[in-house]
Amino acid sequence: MSKPAAPDLPSAGPDLCVHWFRQATPYVHAHRGRTFVIAFGGEVVAEAGFSELVHDLALLHGLGIRLVLAHGARPQIEERLERRGAALHYVKGLRVTDAEALACVKEAAGAVRVELEALLSLGLANSPMAGVWIPVASGNFVTAKPLGVLDGIDYRHTGVVRRIDRESLCRRLDDGAVALMPPIGYSPTGEVFNLSALDVARSAAIALGADKLIFLLEEPGVSDASGGLISNLLSQDVESLLTAAPDMPEELAQSLRAGAHACIQGVERVHLIGRRIPGALLRELFTHDGAGTMITASPYEALRPARIDDVGGILELLRPLEQQDILVRRSRERLETEIDRFSLMERDGMVIACVAIYCFPDTDLAELACVAVHPDYRSQARGDKLLEHVTAIARSRGIGRLFVLTTQTAHWFRERGFEPVGLEELPLEKQALYNYRRNSKVFIKAL
Repeated sequence: MSKPAAPDLPSAGPDLCVHWFRQATPYVHAHRGRTFVIAFGGEVVAEAGFSELVHDLALLHGLGIRLVLAHGARPQIEERLERRGAALHYVKGLRVTDAEALACVKEAAGAVRVELEALLSLGLANSPMAGVWIPVASGNFVTAKPLGVLDGIDYRHTGVVRRIDRESLCRRLDDGAVALMPPIGYSPTGEVFNLSALDVARSAAIALGADKLIFLLEEPGVSDASGGLISNLLSQDVESLLTAAPDMPEELAQSLRAGAHACIQGVERVHLIGRRIPGALLRELFTHDGAGTMITASPYEALRPARIDDVGGILELLRPLEQQDILVRRSRERLETEIDRFSLMERDGMVIACVAIYCFPDTDLAELACVAVHPDYRSQARGDKLLEHVTAIARSRGIGRLFVLTTQTAHWFRERGFEPVGLEELPLEKQALYNYRRNSKVFIKAL
């Protein structure tokens, strides 16, 4: 599913700001007390705009979100190697970390950690960090093992995550600290290994049962063939996507694989966000459509039968259309008694579309009613999907024709094969209930 670029955060006036905060409020409540693992490369830390990301992280912490930051240090490592006249060697995309490179890894990881701690300790007046106090914790949370010898190549001090000290991490998070996890791991024999930040982030998210694993990347997310941003992916579809896009940037491909694996292992949602997009982290977390690509194990948007606890969401969706006299008003009581006739589209817990079908015994007719799509979601053929869904239900019940009564959407139905008919074509029961004041037009479609 493609989507346009996300709009900027509110900056055009108080009314827009108030509207944005109200829209974000459900996410504020939903995220409080949740655990997010956020991964980013050393390139992010080296850029001048990194302080803005730190401000956003401070905001997340202030909203009660438990943060684990897994950072890389590649440019910092390469800078130190260059000073020594050395280089970090790669074989088949994997780093070979010799003793000299390991010394640079230690220095760079320590420098990045100090930089992060300093920025998270800011508390200047007249700045986004004013009055903020964020405890920061780091330590030997990662037990690692050597990558070993592959195809005759000894990767020396390059390692992979063996285990995450979940208990220690949870204690730091319970104490209100932000946990820092550098790309370094330790073995029970006292060895130090150079790790991938991506591996550390994925392993930490799985071990903690994190609610979100977030990758800040060079790319804004995954694009489709036409260049549009794909907002949602199922973990089961990632491998086929990678096969179909062999030229995908390596960082993005690795993050996709890591994200899909994390979902399979129980991480509820994985987000791939462009690190160069201002405010992208906040947009992804506090708006319905986000700003990047999200990976889930189950569909993010689903079309399903309505339940009694959906009544409030359906009423909220229908109310503007009832006020415009497009739909007949339905009371909560009526909707509760007829809820088994409704189907809906749900997106991240929000009802964004609905439809109802009313069958008439001893006829081959059924009424299509309450076709409604939220204004923000009318550009991706959701109305057609609702119609297809109801058509399938009607056919399964032996219904041969669908009819609809409408005052303002006649052309939409005509374009989809509905033909105008007289009132006498309707079942007698429906004719008796016809509201002559509304003067609705009647259309029928043969299935």
